[in-house]
Amino acid sequence: MNQYNDIWYKVLHYLSDRIKKADFFVWFQGTDLVDVKDGVYVIGVPSIFAKDWFQKRYIDVLKEAFLAIGEDVKGFEFDIDDSLSTEDGDGVDLRDMFGDKNGSSSGLPAKRKKKKKNESIMNASITEYQTVQNYGSKTLNPKYTLDSFVVGSNNRLAHAAATAVADRPGLAYNPLFIYGDVGLGKTHLLQASGNGVMSNFPNSTVVYITAEKFTNEIVEAIQKNNVKAFRNKYRKVDCIIIDDIQFLADKSRTQEEFFHTFNELYHENKQIIISSDKPPKELEGLEDRLVSRFEMGMIVDVSFPDFETCLAILIEKTRELDVDIPSNVLEFIALNVQSSIRELEGVLVQVAAFAKLEGQVPQMETVTAILKKLGKMELVTSKEELNSSGKEAIKRHTSGGDVVDLVAKYYNLSKYDLTGDRRSRDIMVPRQVGMYILRKDFNYSYEKIGSEFGGRNHTTAMHACSKIKKMLKKDQNLQNEINDIKQAIGL
Repeated sequence: MNQYNDIWYKVLHYLSDRIKKADFFVWFQGTDLVDVKDGVYVIGVPSIFAKDWFQKRYIDVLKEAFLAIGEDVKGFEFDIDDSLSTEDGDGVDLRDMFGDKNGSSSGLPAKRKKKKKNESIMNASITEYQTVQNYGSKTLNPKYTLDSFVVGSNNRLAHAAATAVADRPGLAYNPLFIYGDVGLGKTHLLQASGNGVMSNFPNSTVVYITAEKFTNEIVEAIQKNNVKAFRNKYRKVDCIIIDDIQFLADKSRTQEEFFHTFNELYHENKQIIISSDKPPKELEGLEDRLVSRFEMGMIVDVSFPDFETCLAILIEKTRELDVDIPSNVLEFIALNVQSSIRELEGVLVQVAAFAKLEGQVPQMETVTAILKKLGKMELVTSKEELNSSGKEAIKRHTSGGDVVDLVAKYYNLSKYDLTGDRRSRDIMVPRQVGMYILRKDFNYSYEKIGSEFGGRNHTTAMHACSKIKKMLKKDQNLQNEINDIKQAIGL
């Protein structure tokens, strides 16, 4: 105990009736009044996150509390000491102060013991807070961490955003919206973010839940006439993580509950992390008010990793499986699994199982047999062959109409603008660019190009391609534009 404990106890008792109980126990647990100098009160807090929160939310109410107990306060400073939150730290233990363990108030002045009603409320708040905290911690898989997440060009921004959220939940990017196809690592990143928050702020409450489970719990709560308990469960957390938000589509009651939960958490600066298979604007069946809230924060995507990142994932996974697999075998897997990270790891698990069961080092023949059982008959053996086969596959599945659509979208035009009769420069150049791409990258005949662009004569297509070819010799911006369009196509 220090000389300022009595002052701090009085302040805490004053605040306990003026701050929501769950918040009171989250933010004031482990704090202390460590110094007073010239009317400036120095409050010890366990983390930089707590310091930011106090400075942002509690300055006014703290000043009110100090003045109410007769202290002449001029200002506040916050001293970060991470040892305050430990079991043997110097910070106050609110559970001990207000919990009346074994009939003792652990140093609290005797006159405070008569507040039986207040202590009862505090005990209920402690129980409720611990229940939510335990619930949250059980929903996260500890194997998913930000350190074990393999970072590549396909997910670098998403990983950086998740790391920032784990370091400063509620203050960095809120909400954080991560989207991408199935099997690309979204769930790993979401759970890693939650584990990061809990690692950096052990007293925080983090809940990870799928949108489907969220919906099922609402249905059950309605059936049991227990919606209030459901709301309390999710609106008292410090960080909520909702996976596969697209499953809320067309579920109006669930969307309404999530909308109000989102609002309450957001206004309390509690962290919200969401995943989906599409960006917010492309989500069908979700109310506009929800989509607009998703767009208030950071939106990042994850895509399928390049060859180097796939190889890094496989190397990391072999360490986890504790199996020795030759590098050429790992490279062969990385070259031939190009659909999802989940499938990539699945093939590796089968290869590792073969190695352990047969007591043999797996060779290329083993992997070839496994891949063919999965229906992969056209296998490649080099990165160059992979790039070539990948581009050829894209070309086979991309029509001339698709190219016209992408060019129109890139230049913020309609398809009708490019195929119609208008001849202004802002339409002529994009039209010629589209014709040039179909000729150079898809080897379309001039007649076929003319047909794709509104039935134009083949000589028009020839002139367009020739003009763009000349322009590219002196116009780097045009080259960049064409590269951007080709990248959007996948070339």
